[in-house]
Amino acid sequence: MFVVFLIIVATNSFAQQPNIKEKDSTKIAQDSINKAEFLKNIGNGYLPFNYFNLDLRYLVKFNQFEGLRTGLGGITNNRFSERFRINSYLVYGFKDKRYKYSVGGGFRVNESSNTWINLSYTDDLQETGSSNFLTDKRFFTFFEPRLLNIDLFHRHITKSVGLQHKISNHLLSETQLATSKINPTYLYNFILGDRSYNTFDLSTAKLSLQWSPFSRFDVEDGSVTETKDGYPKFTLQLTKGFKSVFGSDFNFSKLDFRTVHQLNHKNDAVTNFTLVAGIAGGETPLTHLYHAYPNNITKETILQRFSVAGLNSFETMYFNEFFSDKFSTLQLKHSFRPFKISERFKPQLVLISRYAVGTMSSIERHQGVQFNTLEKLYSESGFEINKLLFGFGLSFAYRYGGYHLPNLEDNIAFKFTFNISI
Repeated sequence: MFVVFLIIVATNSFAQQPNIKEKDSTKIAQDSINKAEFLKNIGNGYLPFNYFNLDLRYLVKFNQFEGLRTGLGGITNNRFSERFRINSYLVYGFKDKRYKYSVGGGFRVNESSNTWINLSYTDDLQETGSSNFLTDKRFFTFFEPRLLNIDLFHRHITKSVGLQHKISNHLLSETQLATSKINPTYLYNFILGDRSYNTFDLSTAKLSLQWSPFSRFDVEDGSVTETKDGYPKFTLQLTKGFKSVFGSDFNFSKLDFRTVHQLNHKNDAVTNFTLVAGIAGGETPLTHLYHAYPNNITKETILQRFSVAGLNSFETMYFNEFFSDKFSTLQLKHSFRPFKISERFKPQLVLISRYAVGTMSSIERHQGVQFNTLEKLYSESGFEINKLLFGFGLSFAYRYGGYHLPNLEDNIAFKFTFNISI
């Protein structure tokens, strides 16, 4: 809520201009461009200043391990330099009483292909079982509901160098070489032969490709701009861990894939499909395996589990309930045209179904964490009624199929939703 308040104040301050009876048309056009650029930055999670943009992701967060997490971060903008950039953040967790930080930067080696070489040093936490694509666009929401209930983190100290390159307008690539020291914050031992690891070093290489074959691009003011966000989109990422390179302990490989498709109907309804799959082989610790994006806390009653629904999470799947080294998820959403009850009150009904399947080989290697596997098909379906009041709505989901639980209410998730856009 603090972040939302800050953005509203900043937006209003920017919009307030002294009343001038006569303005030059060029000045009016420039003001319009500046305001559009300002709102674009806010939508991407940045509050722009003269030479740098404040990163709103680091102001206020909360999770079960750190409690309240707050700090500051930012990145230099084009006014500082169009060829160099510096980005960093510093945050503090009040529950674990630790500072986390990152220092990085980059320099552009080719403007036409938007080729950058990036360097970073990071000492922070990461959710165990999470997997991110290097080529993902910056994703920002005012409120990230899953963070509230996550408790399984591992600390990592990572040094990395990366190459960001646009192969074509439709195909983006990013490569990264990194070394990491991994220290789980929970009781965990990775067993290999007669040796047990509770902390370990990793040296990895990643190659990520994002292909948007149906997007449209035009040249505007000398730069290429995406004018049509076309679907489907495809993302592929290969990760390779090298044993004995810079002291690395394990040799493993991972392949991650995601495709997103969207159908826009004539009645303003929208249907979304998201397919995600991953496979990990070799000596892969639990920290770098997969969960299926769960978002349900382990409490006895429905009301005790009442929280906020995520954007693409399994609302009836409990945190740390499943882990896999091979998995796939399919999510289907159909958003009906908003109901225009009044100019300001336009709730929207969304139907949702989610499915997950997976497996785990050599499960005996992972000691200290109790979890299940997803050999049977996991299924949940439900609905959301969004934007009922100040961006808040309600969601309902029901768990059925191969992992239906004996107690009926344990299969039900009833939560808030929160949707707001700039």
